[in-house]
Amino acid sequence: MTVCNLAAQTTVSGIVDDGKEPLVGANVFIMGTIDGCLTDSLGRFAFQTDKTGEVTLRATYMGFEDCTLTTSQTTGLKLRMHERATDIEEVVVTASTYSFGKSDNFKTMDALDVVMAGNSCGDIVAALQSLPGTQKVGEDGKLYVRGGESEECQTFVNGMHVLVPYSTNVENNAVRGRFSPFLFKGINFSLGGYGGEYGQALSSVLPMETTDVATGDKLGISASLVDWNIGGTKAFAESSLSFNADYTSMGLYNAVSPDRCDWTRPYRKLSGEAQYKADLTPASILKTYVGYDMTSVGLNLTDRQLSLSEHNIYANATLKPHVGHGYSLFMGIANSSVINHIDDALVRGDHYRNIRNEVHLKCEARKVFSPVLKMSAGGEGYIRHSTKRYEPDHYQLNYQLLATHVDAQLRVVPRVFLHLSARAERMSIGDDWLLMPRTTLSYVPNRRFQLSATAGRYSQVAEDDFIAQSGERLGQSAADHVVLSMQHSTKHFLFRVEPYYKKYHRLPLLANGVYTNGGHGTSRGLDIFCESHSLIKNLTTTVSYSFNDSERLYLDYTTLQTPSYASRHNLRLTAKFGIGKTIIGVSESIASGRRFATGTTPYYNSLDANLTWLVSPKVIVYTSLSNILGRKNIFRYDTDGTPVTATRDRFFYIGIFVSLKNNKAYDIANF
Repeated sequence: MTVCNLAAQTTVSGIVDDGKEPLVGANVFIMGTIDGCLTDSLGRFAFQTDKTGEVTLRATYMGFEDCTLTTSQTTGLKLRMHERATDIEEVVVTASTYSFGKSDNFKTMDALDVVMAGNSCGDIVAALQSLPGTQKVGEDGKLYVRGGESEECQTFVNGMHVLVPYSTNVENNAVRGRFSPFLFKGINFSLGGYGGEYGQALSSVLPMETTDVATGDKLGISASLVDWNIGGTKAFAESSLSFNADYTSMGLYNAVSPDRCDWTRPYRKLSGEAQYKADLTPASILKTYVGYDMTSVGLNLTDRQLSLSEHNIYANATLKPHVGHGYSLFMGIANSSVINHIDDALVRGDHYRNIRNEVHLKCEARKVFSPVLKMSAGGEGYIRHSTKRYEPDHYQLNYQLLATHVDAQLRVVPRVFLHLSARAERMSIGDDWLLMPRTTLSYVPNRRFQLSATAGRYSQVAEDDFIAQSGERLGQSAADHVVLSMQHSTKHFLFRVEPYYKKYHRLPLLANGVYTNGGHGTSRGLDIFCESHSLIKNLTTTVSYSFNDSERLYLDYTTLQTPSYASRHNLRLTAKFGIGKTIIGVSESIASGRRFATGTTPYYNSLDANLTWLVSPKVIVYTSLSNILGRKNIFRYDTDGTPVTATRDRFFYIGIFVSLKNNKAYDIANF
């Protein structure tokens, strides 16, 4: 036994347990003194004190209520501790959600990991495609989640909706996400079953929280064969101002490594971002963001010269004040504007013009009422406008969407938590209120294990073209989610398995030349994710597998069938190993074939590798090579049976990132 005070005259001894087993490392001491010690491997304690007569012992242990015992006895003491019930603010339910960056969950990815993930080349969307539940759709590169289309996954920045989160490109060329991973301190990618705060997403949501007020000045630059970037931050006493400018061009890369396309104008994008953030009070923060992208590309096709340009402007402002009595508010406004011009879009000499605009307004109140209950309630509105000019289709579309929600998270009993929410929406087209209840029941016995069951209904407005073509009579689509989730994690290991089922209602369906809400479908499957840091020192490995069985009757489908973007099996294996100042990454992606009217594609396979070298504390060199084996993957078949493949079999990327005014290794600019 451990003796903590050899100068004491009286020995105090006993055992500490929880009624089932001894507690190792509990702190036992006499109140008002420094006499005490920790329990040993059998829960025993023994220490000496010069106190005599009646004393008060206290035992403390992480995760348990403090235990006190007043006694004049000195030996054979028994202190029984009871597990402390987790406060509702402390519980983190991870069902169907992967959190990156600043999060209480298992940290699987931060901003630099996004840059270094496989062949993502710094693209958040490409990095997220390494997770289970996502589909590999190489011809457009967007997020497809659990049998849903890309439009069913919606992006939010600081809680505010982004109308178009992707850059644009010509058909059969993968797009990129608009936002830099270094912009965000936290990313919470939910593959389904989310609460009432988020709507207008049938399958999944991607909420991203920007970094807080900077405490120091920053300046960074980066350069590669395809893009060049400069950005920085000026920090003030209680605020900071940031900027970022980026120019992307495939002209130099195409000259060095030509692909299979006949470009009249190589892909180019000029973008800029600015942020102002201020701590108004110790508990209130103001964040503003504005970003602008200008994209252009031209391509020689068999019968025409396609020319595309896009302007994408997004801005938001959010305020999070505390108003007293335990209440906190969230208020936000966002505006998205997207302008598309396409010449020779379908035939020589045609002109396509499309302007879309969205204003998003949101307000929410939050309060923790007690250790067992916290609630939030709020409302939001979407004001949307769309104009299309293209022979013979012309339309001008205006509609609004109002929504309100209430969420309650409560601890039913210790280790059992219930999340109840209800969301109601009313679209100005159709004039009907849609009520969507949602609930999650979770068993969280400790920080290592949790079991959850989620069910709820979700909705989304159809695409503008479909609404206009229907004579503005097309209502919202709906999907019911049921998700079971089991997760076990330790310091070096994470394992998660999630079976799910989705049932779609009121999907857009072309009937007699008019879109109606007559479509329907189902999607069921199983996602498995495993990440280990324990096989070899400095080695991180992941296994991500998804099985999906989906079918639907929608758009111009005449029978219930598997959507052409869906593959039944998706497997991704990754390994990342650090050697001194070098990090080597390898990933293998495999997906089963996709079904088309003209046939089923062969399975998809791509072996990718990347290397990151920390040249100095302020300089990083990153390289990656995709599809090392040069496999000619077929993404899909055209209606005439022509296979659609990538424009090049391999893609090599090398970038240099330099931090000019910071002591961190590439804290890229920037925000």
